[in-house]
Amino acid sequence: MNGRELHELAEARAQELPGATLSNPFGPGSDVYKVRGKMFALLTATGGVPIVNLKITPEDGAALREQHSDIRPAWHMNKKHWISVHPGGSVDAELLADLVTESYLLVVEKLPRAHRPVDPAAFGRVER
Repeated sequence: MNGRELHELAEARAQELPGATLSNPFGPGSDVYKVRGKMFALLTATGGVPIVNLKITPEDGAALREQHSDIRPAWHMNKKHWISVHPGGSVDAELLADLVTESYLLVVEKLPRAHRPVDPAAFGRVER
């Protein structure tokens, strides 16, 4: 997928998630999706190339980087807990949607139970 499609697909999935909000704390051109004030996705560009930064477990991040040339350590974020998805051919729309959902759920499960918009154990978690 190209960069425009990458951003459009990630944005569409993020907007579907309960309690997700969009903000631009880093200025125009950097869309941040949060749940209850905690970031789970950053849609931006580096060197003119659109990327999507997503939260991930360290184990999943390592495996995904090995399997997909378009998944790399996150640009400008903690590289142990975040990945950057780049345009190209190794990540399809289904995997991108799963990664956005997984990032969201990782943030939700750290929220106090009373503030969680969904039960992270029951909300379509993807097994890897």
